[in-house]
Amino acid sequence: MPDDFPPLPDSGFESLRGKLLLAEPGLRDGIFHRAVILLIQHTQEGATGLIINRPTGKNIEHFLKKPEFEPIRNLPVHDGGPVTHDQLTFSSLWQTPKRGLQWATRISLEEAIFQSHKPKRMVRAFLGYAGWSAGQLEDELKRHTWFVLPAPAGLLGMPHDDSLWAILMRRLSPLHRILAEAPVNPFLN
Repeated sequence: MPDDFPPLPDSGFESLRGKLLLAEPGLRDGIFHRAVILLIQHTQEGATGLIINRPTGKNIEHFLKKPEFEPIRNLPVHDGGPVTHDQLTFSSLWQTPKRGLQWATRISLEEAIFQSHKPKRMVRAFLGYAGWSAGQLEDELKRHTWFVLPAPAGLLGMPHDDSLWAILMRRLSPLHRILAEAPVNPFLN
């Protein structure tokens, strides 16, 4: 017997959860300039991500001096984005051949210590995160503010500093390679 219900309209929404956003070279907005963002959540209500290539140059011991943080005192702290920039959270990242890039965010201190001892895990502390309200990221994508790409195999073995943006841009196309190798401000040449 055929369905009596009409098909639901296609909303056109496609979640980019787990993808990387690379800032367009012309985006010179401070924290997002040459940023690489891992989208940890993306729904029709909005999106959340972590900037993974912004080390602060500081470790946990610079922020948290209590004895319970001693086991991870050398854990690097990254600038995760401008939202709730006064909050420090722990995250763990890992890759598997079948499932690709995986993560756990806002993990407890105990879990961060446990994860830091597991092989092939990258545990980081992040100050803040990047966030978009409903439709905001989609509007930015229409304006070509971000390049979207899947997390490549070996991502966790790459440097997670300013050079990561150029490394990933070079992989997109010959044109993107040129953009990645262009000076930050070509007018200064």
